[in-house]
Amino acid sequence: MALTVGDKAPEVLGFSENGEEVRLDTFKGKKLVLYFYPKDNTPGCTSEACNLRDNYEALRAEGYEVVGVSPDSAASHQRFKAKHELPFTLVSDSDHSLLEAFGAWGEKTMCGRKYMGVLRSTFLIDENGVITKAFGPKEVKVKEHAAQILK
Repeated sequence: MALTVGDKAPEVLGFSENGEEVRLDTFKGKKLVLYFYPKDNTPGCTSEACNLRDNYEALRAEGYEVVGVSPDSAASHQRFKAKHELPFTLVSDSDHSLLEAFGAWGEKTMCGRKYMGVLRSTFLIDENGVITKAFGPKEVKVKEHAAQILK
């Protein structure tokens, strides 16, 4: 059963691009934008990350920190973060455990072929670690995502 609005988020979010454990209590007293994306350096994922980067100060002014999650390796995240000057943490979830917990891992279809992959989605988590809002795959607008969050 996937986590949803009203549920407490897991304490351990995974490991950052620097190999450090990322824990929910690191963000205690702050709100968190936890966004799941398919792959570093792809057009949609780059647009989404850069939109969040460009609006990072506005998000922080509203009390948010940002954490991105994909199955990519820490090394891939380091390159992606450096290339696009991303000011927030990227978590490597190569075993899909966090993706699955949030229901962000599932069946996708491209060109008639079905496969398992990341379902682009975002969860807003309050200061107490409770999920307050969820944006599903059909709701996330990669070029306007920060505005969606700040509404």
